[in-house]
Amino acid sequence: MDRWLAMRVFVKVAETESFAKTARQMHMSAPAVTRTVAALEELIGARLFVRTTRSVKTTEAGRRYLDDCRRILSDIAEAESAAAGHYKAPSGTLAVTASAMFGQIHVLPIVTEYLDAHPNMHARTFFIDRPVNIVDEGMDVAVRIGHLPDSGFTAIQVGTVRRVVCGSPQYLQAHGVPAEPADLKHHRIVASSSAWASPEWRFAHGQRVVIDPVLQCNTNEAAIATAKAGSGLTRVLLYQIGPALRDGELHIVLSDFEEPPLPIHVLYPEGRQAPAKVRSFVDLAVARLRENPLFN
Repeated sequence: MDRWLAMRVFVKVAETESFAKTARQMHMSAPAVTRTVAALEELIGARLFVRTTRSVKTTEAGRRYLDDCRRILSDIAEAESAAAGHYKAPSGTLAVTASAMFGQIHVLPIVTEYLDAHPNMHARTFFIDRPVNIVDEGMDVAVRIGHLPDSGFTAIQVGTVRRVVCGSPQYLQAHGVPAEPADLKHHRIVASSSAWASPEWRFAHGQRVVIDPVLQCNTNEAAIATAKAGSGLTRVLLYQIGPALRDGELHIVLSDFEEPPLPIHVLYPEGRQAPAKVRSFVDLAVARLRENPLFN
């Protein structure tokens, strides 16, 4: 039995959940597919599929074996590419998504640098403050801030970012500097619904404060502009106020009470089987984001 072919057939049946579809897609006869899977099950000594008249599902042993087969087949494909001396050059259109401000400030320069290095490539960006379904919405790469749910995607952490409360020097001079989270109840709060829709702000050691915003903004930019104008305190991610901090327009307060910073990941679906355009962009994005001092 050709073990490599048998693994490919098994993976395809698991993905299509159909012996007939696998036969058509792999240009084999249906009996040949059935015999290949049966021989593999006999060799392993375990059932890989539960078959009914309507469906084909992997067993628990089959699911474990599927992960191993995908890894082995990926290793073989990579070894063949390496033996040939090169990978396929990037081509086509690269689709990248991130949150609105982070994308504009930190991801867009990486995309333009990538396009400069690969003149035959095109790109489109989708910067928006909502969860984006990478597969359904046709994205190749996502840059995500926050803890990730289990997805099966490849995720590379590139840094972390703090959640900070800040205000202008003028506001703090006029209203005082809060010494602890509970003091926020006595301050004017400017909230951004795009990032902090919850009326409850959480801090270290389990401290929580229910805020009553004097102004609710639908964008982070509006909340930051209002805070810079001296109209109240706001809570944002550190990277969003980098220039304002540098220029002295905003000061951070309650830094001793901050929750642990949020992780930043570069996320993509195909893992080691990703096309060259994805691999090359991910390599660049990981390097550029990791060298940014804001995320260390």
